[in-house]
Amino acid sequence: MDQLQPAKILASEQRKKLQRSGSMHWAHWSVVFLSIILTIGAWYFAKDQVNEKNREKFFREANQVIELVIERMNLYENALWSAAAFIDANNGEINYEDWLTYSQSLNIENTYPGVNGIGIIHSIKPENLESYIAKERKTRPNYSVHPEHKEAENWPITLIEPALPNKNAIGLDMAFETNRYTSIKKARDTGTAQLTGPITLVQDAKKTPGFLLYVPFYKGTEDPQNQDERREQIVGVTYAPFIMYKLMQGTLQREKRHVNITITDGDDLLFNDNHSGDGAGQDSEPLFRKVEKIELYGRMWKFDIRTNLSFREANANNQPYFILFGGVIIDFLLLGLFIFLSRANRHALIYADQMTEELHIKTRHLEKSNKDLEQFSYLASHDLKSPLNAIKQLVSWIKEDCIEILPKNSKHHLTLLTQRSERMIKLLNDLLDYSRLDKLEHSNETINLKQTSADVFEMYESNNNFKITVPDVVIDIPRIPFEMVLRNLISNAIKHHDEGKGKIEINYEALVDMHKIRVSDDGPGIPENLQAKAMEMFQTLQPRDKVEGSGMGLAIVNKIVDQYSGSVSIEPGTERGLAIVILWPKTNTLEQ
Repeated sequence: MDQLQPAKILASEQRKKLQRSGSMHWAHWSVVFLSIILTIGAWYFAKDQVNEKNREKFFREANQVIELVIERMNLYENALWSAAAFIDANNGEINYEDWLTYSQSLNIENTYPGVNGIGIIHSIKPENLESYIAKERKTRPNYSVHPEHKEAENWPITLIEPALPNKNAIGLDMAFETNRYTSIKKARDTGTAQLTGPITLVQDAKKTPGFLLYVPFYKGTEDPQNQDERREQIVGVTYAPFIMYKLMQGTLQREKRHVNITITDGDDLLFNDNHSGDGAGQDSEPLFRKVEKIELYGRMWKFDIRTNLSFREANANNQPYFILFGGVIIDFLLLGLFIFLSRANRHALIYADQMTEELHIKTRHLEKSNKDLEQFSYLASHDLKSPLNAIKQLVSWIKEDCIEILPKNSKHHLTLLTQRSERMIKLLNDLLDYSRLDKLEHSNETINLKQTSADVFEMYESNNNFKITVPDVVIDIPRIPFEMVLRNLISNAIKHHDEGKGKIEINYEALVDMHKIRVSDDGPGIPENLQAKAMEMFQTLQPRDKVEGSGMGLAIVNKIVDQYSGSVSIEPGTERGLAIVILWPKTNTLEQ
C-alpha cells in the first residue's frame, strides 16, 4: 500500500492539470478580451474608411458637376464667338436667310443641349431706329421693337433660331430691363462674354429662372483697344437665352447622379432640384455637403451640392458590421483560407502557364497557316492569270483566222470559251483583291457621299438605264476601301437586275459612333433563305452564263467592312428589291 501511494499522488496531480487546462483561466480570458478589442478596433477603422471613401466619392461627383456646368458654358461661349466670326466674315451684314442657314448648320438641338436658341442683338441709336425697323420689315413685315423704355439706346433682338419657340423674344429690346441692359453694356465695354443676372425669359411659359449669355462683335477688321473705341465701334452681340432647369437637364442627367444641386446668383435662386421637379429622393440629413462659389462670365454663382437618398442607398456598406459580428471566427478561418487560397493560386498559376504556352503554340501555327494561305491565294491567282490570258488570246486568233470556216456549234463553243475565260480572269482578280484586303490600311478622309457615288456610278457602261439618288452629305471615312464597297454594291445592283434598267438609292444616317449607309435597288432581290449564303465567296443566284461576275462582291464588301470593325446586313421584309445596310465606325480602328 505504501508503494502505491506515490503513484496515486502523481496521478492526482496530472488529473488536476488536465482539469485546469480544460477550463477558462486568466490567459484564455486575456486572449478573448484582446480579440474583442481588436475586433472593435477593426470595426471602427473599417467604418472610418467607408466614411472617407464615400466622402471622396461625393466630392469627386460634386467637382464633376461644377466642371460639367463650366465646360458646357464654355461650349456655348465658343458657339457665340463662332457666330460673331461668321457675322464678321459677312462684313457685319447678315440677313434672315443667311442666319437661318448658319443656325441650321449648327444643329443646335443636338449639338448644344440645354440652350434655348442662338441669336443676334444689334446696337441701335435712337435716330437710326426707324430705318432699322424698316429694313427688317422688308423680309419680316410684322417685325417690331418692344417694349418702350427711357434709355438713350436700343438693343433689340434681330434674329434668333429656332424661331418658333422663341417668337416672343424677337424684337425684344434689352434696354427695357436692368439685368439684361447692365450685362450687355458690360459685354460691349469689356469685349468679353458676359452673363446676365437671373431673369425670366419672355418665351418661358413656366416663368422659371433663366439668364442670357452675350458675346460682342464690332465693326472693322481690328479689335478695339479701349472702352471708348468699343463703344464707338460696337455693332451688336450674339447671344444665347437659357432656361436654367433645361440647361441643367441637358448638362447633368438626373438619373446618373447621386447629389441634389442648388445654384444661386447672389440672393437669387437659379436652380434647385426640388423646384425643377428632379428633387425625388432628397435627404433631409445629407451625409455630405459642398458649397463653392464660381466666377462665371462676370457673375458669381454659388453651388450648394448635397447627397441625396440615392447616394445613401448606392454607397450603403455593411462591411463594418460584418467585421464586428464576424471578427471572433475570422481569425480562425483566415489561416486555413490563406493556405487554401495560396495552394489554389499555385495550381491556378501552373494551369495558366500551361494554357498560355498551348495558346502561344496554336497562335504561331495559326499565323503560319494564314500566311501560307495568303501566299498561296496570291501566287495561285497571279500565276493562273497568264495562261488564262493566253487562252483568251488564242481563242481570239482562232476566231479571226477561222471564223468563216467554223461550223455554228464551234463558233458557239468559242464564244463560251471566251466568256468563261473572262469570268475566270474576273474571278482571279477578285480573289487577288480579296487576298490583299487585310493589307489595306487607310486613314479617314473627308468625302462627299453624293459625288463619290456619282464617280463610281459613271464607271459602268449600262448606267444610262439606271437612276441613282444619293444625299448630299459630307462624311469622314477611309476613301479607297469605301469606294471598293460602293463599286461592288452598285455593280451588283446593275448586273443582277432582271429588267436591265431600274433605280438605285443610297441613304445615310449619322448614328452616335457609326455611319449608317443603306444601298437599295428595285431588282429581283435575294430570297430570305439564301441571304446568309449570298455573303459567302463564289455565290451567285443565277447560272454562271447568265450573269457576269465572280460571286465575290458581297464577300468582298463584308470583309472590308469587317476589317474596319463594322457590319453588313441584308434588310429583311422587302417583297422585291434588295437593301444592304452598312454600319461603319466613325473612328478608324486601323489608326489606333
